[in-house]
Amino acid sequence: MSDARTADQVRQQFIDFFAERHGHTAVPSSPVVPHDDPTLLFTNAGMNQFKPYFLGEEPPAYPRAVDTQKCIRAGGKHNDLDDVGRDTYHHTFFEMLGNWSFGDYFKAEAIDWAWELLTGVWGIAPERLHATYFEGDAAEGLEPDHEARDLWLKHLPAERVHPGNKKDNFWEMGDTGPCGPCSELHYDGTPDLSGGAKVNADDPDVIEIWNLVFIQFNRMTTGALEALPAEHVDTGMGFERIVRVLQGKSSNYDTDVFAPLFDAIREATGARPYGGVLDDKVDTAYRVLADHIRTLTFALTDGAHCGNEGRNYVLRRILRRAVKYARVDLGVEQPFFHTLVPAVVETFGGAFPELKKPGNAEAVTAELKDEEESFGRTLERGLALFEQAAEGAKIIAAEDAFTLHDTYGFPVDLTELLAEERGITVDVAGFEALMEVAREKSRAGGGGGDARKSLDEQVRKGLESGWYGPTNFTGEQATESPFQKNTMHLFRRRGEAYLSAPQVEAGDRVAVVLGMTPFYGESGGQVGDTGVIQSRGGGRVRVDDTVRVGPVHVHLGEVVSGTLEATVSEPGSTTVPTADDEDSFLALAVDAERRALITANHTATHLMNRALRLHVSDGADQRGALKDAEKLRFDFTHGAALTPDEVAAVEREVTDHIGRNEVVSIGLGAQATALRISGLRAVFGEKYPPEVRVVAVGGLVRDMLADPQNERWSDLSVEFCGGTHVATTGQIAHFCIVSQDAVSKGIRRVTGVTGAAAAAAVARGRRLREGLDGL
Repeated sequence: MSDARTADQVRQQFIDFFAERHGHTAVPSSPVVPHDDPTLLFTNAGMNQFKPYFLGEEPPAYPRAVDTQKCIRAGGKHNDLDDVGRDTYHHTFFEMLGNWSFGDYFKAEAIDWAWELLTGVWGIAPERLHATYFEGDAAEGLEPDHEARDLWLKHLPAERVHPGNKKDNFWEMGDTGPCGPCSELHYDGTPDLSGGAKVNADDPDVIEIWNLVFIQFNRMTTGALEALPAEHVDTGMGFERIVRVLQGKSSNYDTDVFAPLFDAIREATGARPYGGVLDDKVDTAYRVLADHIRTLTFALTDGAHCGNEGRNYVLRRILRRAVKYARVDLGVEQPFFHTLVPAVVETFGGAFPELKKPGNAEAVTAELKDEEESFGRTLERGLALFEQAAEGAKIIAAEDAFTLHDTYGFPVDLTELLAEERGITVDVAGFEALMEVAREKSRAGGGGGDARKSLDEQVRKGLESGWYGPTNFTGEQATESPFQKNTMHLFRRRGEAYLSAPQVEAGDRVAVVLGMTPFYGESGGQVGDTGVIQSRGGGRVRVDDTVRVGPVHVHLGEVVSGTLEATVSEPGSTTVPTADDEDSFLALAVDAERRALITANHTATHLMNRALRLHVSDGADQRGALKDAEKLRFDFTHGAALTPDEVAAVEREVTDHIGRNEVVSIGLGAQATALRISGLRAVFGEKYPPEVRVVAVGGLVRDMLADPQNERWSDLSVEFCGGTHVATTGQIAHFCIVSQDAVSKGIRRVTGVTGAAAAAAVARGRRLREGLDGL
């Protein structure tokens, strides 16, 4: 093998080999958080960003490409979390070096170039390499990949070309999506080259270093395999693994990929130097902390957060796992994990410049610090409860595991980890049963469960007692307000109940009632706003949703830093105390980008409502609607599916209004007068107050209220509505219907998109039509 290379050199040599020698386009990594792909928790393979090319949804921007892709495997189909720290080669975050062909070259070139790079450029001894090929699967009707086998026999003797089953040699991104047979390269690190029998046996001495995937199929939601319109190549080389091989190490963690992180851990904790021993608690902690800080730094930089659901909950679990190893195995009680972020930025910022973008590292550090401190406060109590449950036991009871999870934020896998270190087990089945009971309880009452019922009761109690009045909503004019005096009542969530609280702190789940706010509370089918509440005293609340309890807007979220003190006391006091301290001055900021998407979808819903009456049925009465940042959904009375011509007519009608950039007028008027406006539509079964809010497109509400019977208004969209809207229809930009469904007998549901999402949907449809025309 040639002289040892640094990790940065290995990465660049791979890219240069394919870009300069074999005509590939070097492309940047996509984010590790796939915001536009709901089928994935995280980007778990290099091919994720090219999925539209493989499926034929978009024409490839280039025939062949090369890159290094940021990946996380810590949930879903691919999950390496439990192996991290215990072996030499698994990581939750890793880089995937890859070369790609989009209907260009196929198996022969992929195999020949892989051999050329490994043996010719990097000088790996050929006798240390083994290859595998797919042996076929009768149940799926898949034949053995003898083509790949025969191509490898040009380079390797038959005893080092191995058949592999579907588990090892048929690659699938997830439960659905592009897939195909694969051919893996394994490196034999045994001293006497005796590793042939250890191929695909998860042996640390014989590791897979490169997987050549031949994308030929699409896995449908039914489970069936459908042939793709073209054959593609998708290769993935484990960056950390090939660096290990080229640097002559026996562990990925012994390379310069991890050395700077280990130095930072040692400096922050005062622990003894990393020794590389697998069954040593201190060395295991080094490996876990180095792995986990990479995962969290990259994920948070790319837009994820620690939280309670989906990928955000996975990240919170990873953070809490790291805190456990720091506290229990390194014996470091003070929070320090967040101080490792700069080491990640310095080590990987050259290859991934987003890490060095101003403000990113600071934001990541701040969030991890808050999470670390929050969990640290409960960890000691949780560990004490675990010790009690484990004392003299052979198994941790389901009830104890559930209490650790529900009360102390211990994910069950963390409890399992602690139990394993004690030589005992956890009643996971019983725990899952208790979790399902909790989920069912939460689902009762339409998703709010007992917690939402408790909150409603508390808010109404305060309203009736006169300690606060209806919320002054200022969000029609602006989505933020600077620091100014405001009133604030606080509720802290404990289990399934919200209780009034004079003070809340970082880590608390809270509901906040303010005297005035720009946050729209969910109502009328429009979802609630998200954003940030900041006190001048330093307390900060991340608002995850805003709901409405009668006339009161309630901000739901989590205190992410500092503390906040209520400026209005809980009901039952004889006076209404106010505070002149820093906590009574609040700055409020709605997520303006998200709000803009919602308002575009809301106004488009009004236009579609009228278009359905014009082009489908005058009896199309609204029966429900949803307007969020991704889509608009409209339920209406109609007994049959819309025909293609009807869909096209509705889309054309809405698009014409957008093209005319018509003004959207909003005004208040007496209900009795407003109900007489020609062409006005009100929601079936809705009760309206004496004074109503009217939204009109293409005309002024003041003119309509002054002359309600004028027939000109019949040609316009005029509705009662309390939601937020664009100022002119041109701000909607584009509109497209993407689906229709039957909700129930006589009720249809149409779903549409606006803006960039609509433009993309139209473009995809055009390409599909062009493809069909070419058949």
